[in-house]
Amino acid sequence: MFKKIINLFFPPACAGCHSFLLSNENVICTTCRHNIPLTNHHKNPENEAFKKFYGRIPVEYTSALFYFHKSGIVQQLIHNLKYRKQEEIGTVLGEWYAEDLKNLAIIQSIDEIIPVPLHKRKLRERGYNQVTNFGLALSKKLDLAYNDTLLIRKVYSKTQSKKNLLNRSEGIDTIFDVHFTEKDHHKHFLLIDDVITTGSTLEACSHALLKIPGAKISIVCMAMAHS
Repeated sequence: MFKKIINLFFPPACAGCHSFLLSNENVICTTCRHNIPLTNHHKNPENEAFKKFYGRIPVEYTSALFYFHKSGIVQQLIHNLKYRKQEEIGTVLGEWYAEDLKNLAIIQSIDEIIPVPLHKRKLRERGYNQVTNFGLALSKKLDLAYNDTLLIRKVYSKTQSKKNLLNRSEGIDTIFDVHFTEKDHHKHFLLIDDVITTGSTLEACSHALLKIPGAKISIVCMAMAHS
């Protein structure tokens, strides 16, 4: 009741276009949901996201839910999620993508969901990891374990989006590490992040996870940069 009264005077706005949400809409309005550029990667295991890592890391499966275009709806969603504390966006996107992924045999072979971690200092500054709710929603809907302690970020670095391609790749393999035990051996890990850009961060995380004997890696992200 109290929430309804608040919404009456301060109606919630769409995280994509800022228009007021209708009573049956949640976080993202119907118009934005219709206009968001879907990749449909889940329909093609040999998709462009999967091919992006050819010759770089041995991945079992890779996909992203949306295409990311500058000044587009997806950029607005990710920006609001990452910098404006609208963590509910991650939940909505996780629930959305879980519906696409749940019947894939490769996803049913996953043992644990692993988020790309933030450095402890960055986590304190931001207050949350922007992929946490996305991962927790996938975990719940796909009935998979969520593990945010296995993979760690050792090095604090500036925002990746402000670096050029060369600087992003430079020394990135030293940034991540894993704290594992024998119980982590021979597991299939689903690595998750917000946006696939150059793929260097995901590559470095995968190299760290592949230190675990018998480990297999798949990757799922909210979006993929697209020209």
